[in-house]
Amino acid sequence: MSDRIYEKFEPLKNAKLVLGYLTSMVDAKYDNLPYWLVLPHKKPAEAAHCRVDDAELVGSWYEAIDAVRKMLKTEEGAVVQQSFYRHVLKSWGEHGLRFHEQYPWTHTNHSSFHEMGYILPALNRMLENNPEDKEAEKRASDLIRGMRNLVIERKVRTFWSGDYEEKEPIYQFPNDVYLKDGGFDLTRHTGRGEQAIRNAVMLHALVRRYEIANDEIAIDLAGGIANYLLGPSHYFNYKMEFFGHVHSAGWVASGLARLGRVTRNERYIKAGKGIYDYIRSISSSFGWVPEYAQWHPLNEEHCETCCIKDMIECANELILAGYEEYWNDMTLFARNQLVENQVKVSSYVVTDNTLPDSNGITYRDMDKRMLGGFTGGSLVNSISLSKFRSIAGCCVGMAPVALEIVWNRSVEYNNGMVIVNMPIDRETEQAAVTMDYPDRGYISVTPAQECDVAIRVYKWMGKDIRGKINGMDYTPVIEGNLAVFRNVAAGRKVELEHSIETAVVKETVRGEEYSVWWRGCDVIDIFPRGEHLRLYQRELNKPEYHPSAEDVQYTGAANYGPTQQAQNKK
Repeated sequence: MSDRIYEKFEPLKNAKLVLGYLTSMVDAKYDNLPYWLVLPHKKPAEAAHCRVDDAELVGSWYEAIDAVRKMLKTEEGAVVQQSFYRHVLKSWGEHGLRFHEQYPWTHTNHSSFHEMGYILPALNRMLENNPEDKEAEKRASDLIRGMRNLVIERKVRTFWSGDYEEKEPIYQFPNDVYLKDGGFDLTRHTGRGEQAIRNAVMLHALVRRYEIANDEIAIDLAGGIANYLLGPSHYFNYKMEFFGHVHSAGWVASGLARLGRVTRNERYIKAGKGIYDYIRSISSSFGWVPEYAQWHPLNEEHCETCCIKDMIECANELILAGYEEYWNDMTLFARNQLVENQVKVSSYVVTDNTLPDSNGITYRDMDKRMLGGFTGGSLVNSISLSKFRSIAGCCVGMAPVALEIVWNRSVEYNNGMVIVNMPIDRETEQAAVTMDYPDRGYISVTPAQECDVAIRVYKWMGKDIRGKINGMDYTPVIEGNLAVFRNVAAGRKVELEHSIETAVVKETVRGEEYSVWWRGCDVIDIFPRGEHLRLYQRELNKPEYHPSAEDVQYTGAANYGPTQQAQNKK
C-alpha cells in the first residue's frame, strides 16, 4: 500500500495509457485505421468506423502517437505510427488537398479546410522528424499552394461612398467543403456554420510550416486568413468575444499568437490573447472549458478535451510572447481537468468477445482497449457515459499534444541555468527534478553539472517559501517569479518547500456552484460529486469523506481567484 495520501500528477502514466489506446483502438484489416466513434454505454460496447477516421484522425493520431512515444522514449507503437504515416501520405487530390479512401461506411468524398488543420501539423511533424522526407515535403508544399490558389483575395472594398483598396492581404475560402468530384459546389456545405473560424484552424500549422521550411506562401496564407478573420468576417467583437465553437477559436488564438511572434506584429498577439482571455472567463480555474460559447445555456455545456489542449497550447504561445502570467493556467489546466478527462476505469463496460468484428464495427476487448481514451464531453465532476462522444477520437488526438507541451516546458536549461517551470517529476540531461504535490509543498532539483537553479514560484505557494542546498538552509534570490539558487555544484540537492493546506473554494462553473478542494496546484475533490465516472477522486486509501458545515471556515481567496471564496479544512 502506498504511503502517499493523494494521487500524484505523473504525465508519463497518462502518456502510457493513451499510447495503449492509440495502438489498440485501430483496425488491422485497414492498416491500423483508427476508430473515432467509441460507444462504451452500449451493451455490448462497440467502436465503429466513420468517415472522419481517414480524414482528420490519421493526422491527429500521428501527432499524438509521436508525442507520447517521445515522452516515453519508447519503440512501442512504432509500427502503428508508421501505419498513420502511410494513411496521411495517400488519398491526395487536386489543389494539393487530402481526401480519403472510399470505404464502405463513407459517402460523398470530400475535403474540408477544417480537416487540413489536422493534416498539415502531421506533415510538419514528419518533417521535424526527418527533414529529408521528400514525400511529406511535397504534400505540405502542394497543400499550401493549392489552398492559396483556392482562396478569394479581397482586394477592394466597394462601399456606397466609393471604392477603397485593401492595404493588407485578405483571404477567404469560398466554402468549407471541396468535393473530390465537383470542387466547390455552393449548394453543399458541412452544416457546421462559422466557416471563417473553422476554416482558419490551420493558422498555427501554417506559421510552423514557415518556420520549418521558410515557406513564404505559408506565412502569406496565414496572414491573409488572419486578416480576414479579424476584419471583414466580423467573427469577434471589440473584446474578442465570439459566439460558437471554442475548439476552433482557441486553436486560432494560438495561431494568432504564434503569427504575431514570428512576424513581430503585436496586433496578432493581442488578438490571440483577447480570445484566450475570453475563453478563460467562461472556463473554470482548473481547466474545465466549454465546447461552445454562447450557443447553448451554459449549464448544458460539456468540456471537450480538445479545448483544454487549445488553452494549454495558446498559454504556451503567450508565455513565449512575454506574458508569463499564463504559466499558472498551463500548470493548473494540465494537472487537473486535462488528465481527469482521461478514461482510467472500465469495470462498468459490457464486453462480448464472441461477436465477430464486421461492417466496420468492433466488439473485441472493448473494456481494455478504451482505457486511456479522452472524453469529448465531461461535466465538471464526472464523465457521462450516455453522452455521445463520452470518448472521442478527436480528443485522443489532441490531448497528447498538450501533454507533450507541458512535459517539454516543465524543466528547461538556458544560459547555464536549470529552470523548473512546473512541479513535475522529470529527469533531463541537466538535472533530476522531483516533487511531492499534493501531499506537501516540496520540489527538489539535483543538477548534473555546476549551474544556477531556478524554480518558478506561484501565488498558491504562499509567502512562506524555504530553500535548502544539500540540507543546509539557503535563501534564494527572487528574480521576477523565479527563486534562484546560485552556483549549485553537480550532485547537490536544491530543495524548495512551502506550507500547504486543503483550501475549499466556492466556484461557479457551467452556471452552477461547486466547492473545489485544492491542495496547492491540485484539485483533490469536488462537491457536489458527479455520477457515472466521478472525477477528482484523488484521495488514496481513504474512505469517502462528506464535508459538513463544521468542517470548514472562510478565509481569503487571493491565491485562487479574485471572485471566489475559499475555506480551509482543519
